[in-house]
Amino acid sequence: MTETVQSSEFEDGLPWPRRLWAIVTVVIAVSMSVLDSSIANVALPTIAENLNASPASSVWVINAFQLAMMIMLLPLASLGDIYGYKRISICGLAVFTLASLGCATSTSLIMLATMRAVQGAGAAALVSVNAALIRSIYPRAMLGRGLGINAFIVATSAAAGPSVAAGILSLASWPWLFLVNLPLGLIALSLAPRMLPPNRRSHHRFDGLSAALNALTFGLLITCIDGFGHGESLELISIQFALMAISGAAFAIRLRLSPFPMLPIDLFARPIFALSVATSVCSFIAQSLALVSLPFYFENSLGLSQVTTGLLITPWPLAIAVVAPISGHYSDRYPAGILGGIGLGTMSLGLALVAFLPAHPGFADVAWRMAVCGVGFGIFQSPNNRAILAATPRERSGSAGAIISTARLLGQTAGTSLVALVFGLAAAHSGASSGSERVSVLIGAAFSAAAALVSCLRSMNFDTPGKSDPGKPGGQS
Repeated sequence: MTETVQSSEFEDGLPWPRRLWAIVTVVIAVSMSVLDSSIANVALPTIAENLNASPASSVWVINAFQLAMMIMLLPLASLGDIYGYKRISICGLAVFTLASLGCATSTSLIMLATMRAVQGAGAAALVSVNAALIRSIYPRAMLGRGLGINAFIVATSAAAGPSVAAGILSLASWPWLFLVNLPLGLIALSLAPRMLPPNRRSHHRFDGLSAALNALTFGLLITCIDGFGHGESLELISIQFALMAISGAAFAIRLRLSPFPMLPIDLFARPIFALSVATSVCSFIAQSLALVSLPFYFENSLGLSQVTTGLLITPWPLAIAVVAPISGHYSDRYPAGILGGIGLGTMSLGLALVAFLPAHPGFADVAWRMAVCGVGFGIFQSPNNRAILAATPRERSGSAGAIISTARLLGQTAGTSLVALVFGLAAAHSGASSGSERVSVLIGAAFSAAAALVSCLRSMNFDTPGKSDPGKPGGQS
């Protein structure tokens, strides 16, 4: 009864200063999950050597985390809709923090990969309810601003990942990459029960069969995309694809029959929702194509060091960090279709400029082009996420937030695999991957341009902020 009263009391956001402390809690949770999705990359050679593992097998330190996140996002978002986003976030913080301790004390690659999978499940709990919590924390009129702050945290955490890892490894051994999560996790756990808001819940049962089919379908989808990009045998990929098609068909039937589908396919009937998700996938494909291929260009073609390469990439996430809060503020006043189209068009232009860098570019030549890409992505991201949330009933915000994260992970995975495919085709054709970096970036520019066109289509659906917000009384879109 108390929870229901509190949920009604905070129906339109939290009062100040509780809102500040709630955002601090969310920021800690999000920054930990984003940092740990990339922080181990830098340490893979050291981890492989220390645990007597091959470089190829050590990749499971990364894959286990990403796969666990992917298959757990929708089930945990559904649990958030049923039991409350606050509870799922607290459970996620506890699991993530304990798994970080498990990672730090691992004595074998199998143990480390297992703990990373558990850590990925904890991160999925945090990410799956992140957008829903922001929707509960901020008043409706400030939702875009809240999402802009969230985009700022994600961008700065992503930018800081390699630098934080390098700094820790210069002072201590690789287990400290995970031990640093312990004090942060404990601080967030102390704040979350008192500061995070309750939410209106959805009154339906958890669908265990849908969760199993979701895990099988998305798990096989990721392995298919990754295997295709890395040139695995077509027979194995075909078998995986057939199994994915069967499980996917069964999942789709189950979703059709469910009055509360785990994957909110009914929301895709809303043009604003469907176009916003499609735009998000394309934008992350474009971003991954560039950010995965450019380090090879900087180091192999230009002969730059890893430190210099990191500095050259930094203007991109830093530009997102600066622009995203501003764009989030304006997304409360202007249509997402227009802002998204401007942003993705700018990003496409920036990628084209990067692809046609001079033969011997200076630092400034690269930096301003990377900044243009970041500005474009920063203009796009917050309004797009706001449009997805605004097209969703408030009690199903968890599902919408999970869709946002799923679109990001699918886009990143597809972009990374496309880079591997382009590099592999170039090496098979000419015996070297020279020039394939530019091709990858140009493909990214094409995806971004296509996403800009899709984004502009939303303007035909009158996606004015607030008009399609089902969270407002009588505001069904």
